[in-house]
Amino acid sequence: MKTRRCYIYTRVSTSMQVDGYSLDAQKDKLKKYAEFQDMVVAGEYSDEGKSGKNIEGRPQFLQMLKDIESGKDKVEFVLVFKLSRFGRNAADVLSSLQRMQDFGVNLICVEDGIDSSKDSGKLMISVLSAVAEIERENILVQTMEGRRQKAREGKWNGGFAPYGYKLVDGYLYIADDEVDVIRIIFDKYVNTTMGASAVATYLNEHGYVKKKRQNNTLDMFSAHFIKSILDNPVYCGKLAYGRRKNEKIAGTRNQYHIVKQDDYPVYDGVHEAIVSEEVWQMAQRKRQETGVKSEKIYNQEHENILSSILRCPVCGAAMYGNVNRKKKKDGTLYKDYYYYHCKHRTTVNGHKCGYRRQWKQEMVDAAVEEVIRKLVTNPKFEQAIRQKIGSRIDTEELETELEQLRKKLHQLNGAKAKLGQQMDSLDVTDKHYDRKYQDMEERLYKLYDDIDSVEEEIEEVETRIYNVRQQKISGDNIYQFLLYFDKLYDKFTDAEKKEFLNSFIERVDIYEQEQPDGRFLKHIKFRFPVYFNGKEIEEMSWDNETTVESKKGVGTIFTVTLLFEGLKEQECKKIEEEDQNVDLSGMRVLLAEDNELNMEIAETFLTDAGVQVTKAYNGKEEVERYLEQPAGTFDAILTDLMMPIMDGCEAARAIRSSGRADAESIPIIALTANAFWEDAERVKREGMNEHLPKPLDVGKMLSVLA
Repeated sequence: MKTRRCYIYTRVSTSMQVDGYSLDAQKDKLKKYAEFQDMVVAGEYSDEGKSGKNIEGRPQFLQMLKDIESGKDKVEFVLVFKLSRFGRNAADVLSSLQRMQDFGVNLICVEDGIDSSKDSGKLMISVLSAVAEIERENILVQTMEGRRQKAREGKWNGGFAPYGYKLVDGYLYIADDEVDVIRIIFDKYVNTTMGASAVATYLNEHGYVKKKRQNNTLDMFSAHFIKSILDNPVYCGKLAYGRRKNEKIAGTRNQYHIVKQDDYPVYDGVHEAIVSEEVWQMAQRKRQETGVKSEKIYNQEHENILSSILRCPVCGAAMYGNVNRKKKKDGTLYKDYYYYHCKHRTTVNGHKCGYRRQWKQEMVDAAVEEVIRKLVTNPKFEQAIRQKIGSRIDTEELETELEQLRKKLHQLNGAKAKLGQQMDSLDVTDKHYDRKYQDMEERLYKLYDDIDSVEEEIEEVETRIYNVRQQKISGDNIYQFLLYFDKLYDKFTDAEKKEFLNSFIERVDIYEQEQPDGRFLKHIKFRFPVYFNGKEIEEMSWDNETTVESKKGVGTIFTVTLLFEGLKEQECKKIEEEDQNVDLSGMRVLLAEDNELNMEIAETFLTDAGVQVTKAYNGKEEVERYLEQPAGTFDAILTDLMMPIMDGCEAARAIRSSGRADAESIPIIALTANAFWEDAERVKREGMNEHLPKPLDVGKMLSVLA
């Protein structure tokens, strides 16, 4: 008689060895069955603590399938204690069984009395493997319908209480220590020109501290938090159902993620509202409108440069641009006249702001520009900001906080995975199966709420770190531009001027009327520290330091006299003359730089000196521009070191090794923020001729090229 050979496979979902289901108990019963059936056990495979939800993550099961397909032991059967040990996902069970049967191997479920070699056995496998999935889906539907019904009744349907409320016996009550913040958020957002970021800044700057809730570790307000408050209808007495949905990740079988929904039902809640429904709807309308730029119907080349920076002297609200346009009798238009004016939206002493004065844009823009020109021509100012560019930023505290949150998220995901394994290990024949599964389902939803909360906190901290770094980058770019303000600003379009001033100046305050001496600028607040009178400041006020002269018949002439320490006019002139004395007419230079501002600065001074500039925005483009022109086209190459796709050193090596006639002789000059001598030595080893530190010393750059 031919001896039949078999594999035995055992599995438990958790480290808990449930009586009757332990690995040893399963192996003992399977071996006794094989002996009784005169089968030889050719191999044993066991997965401990592995879920049966899918075959992925069960290394022993997968190895068994590979051994079957290779014909290693010429087995005819696989023995399992129960079908649930083989798998719980119907699709996986049937596909795995088909893989086995393709190689003449059948499945025997000892406890269930199922043999796939028989027609009735295969049918039973299909039915039983599907039953568990169907029951799980039914329980899930019932659970979700219960939550929906609670929402219909106006009751809180699970999870943490939203900020501004506390949860007592399943009902929401206003939290006295948080409610004021909620009211301020809606008031500032609806009744002022503040956006979400401005509201967050207002709260942080005025001493409001965000109460730490559950897993929340942040005591600072963020734009993300403000938006989440504004978008939640719970604050106007409503309850939303299904704002977030657990959806399957496309292309996977058992992976899910939480997705915010745009459309969801809203029901009247039994809790007390914090703001009126009218206020909440006004906030929603502003949320939808925010960021949508209306198309200009006047001169497309004109921009209201100080719009939103210039502040009304009465109410303090931002002033905006206006145009005075009149037609001649022949239908043609007179010259457009542009003004700044207050939109009278802000309440002062119980009444809307009544400040009606319109200020000529040309006059105000010129005064602010003159302040900056006088500021940046101070040699000590240049010395101070050169030291700032490239200085280190400290985000250590935020990085530590982020690491702690990521650990917490890892723990929560681990708890979720373990709970999923416990759910998979439940026996569908257990009379308490439904109740056990439902309890676990509730715990799972609580974990999803916790995970969602921590993920939001991580997003907030990452945003804060990003903003700190971006502020540093932005500051460096602003300082770089300020070094050459006089030569670059006048070449800007109105839109570029507006972008620059918005990035450098936070607000400009004016008097209600010109002062007796003609002054109207009152105060300027900068976004970054500037050097003035021997120290760093972020604000400048004009009481006795500024004069404005006005001459009838010739328009208004602005002369801003600032008391700069150590400033000598002849010194400034000497600096300008040094740059202008270099003549490089006819020289052709390949300039590689990924930063737009740095590119514009270098290009401006090179072209002023007569240089023909070919631009590249990364190392790959640099090499391509060099190779696509005949040898000898370029007299020199200026290359930044830190560039995307290919850095400056890689580009230099590619050029030197290209085999072109001028590949070894063309001067390659490195531009880098690293100004240490080791860096200079390094770039020379990479085949470059010179090393110019950033911010660029224009005179030195031109002299090196000469």
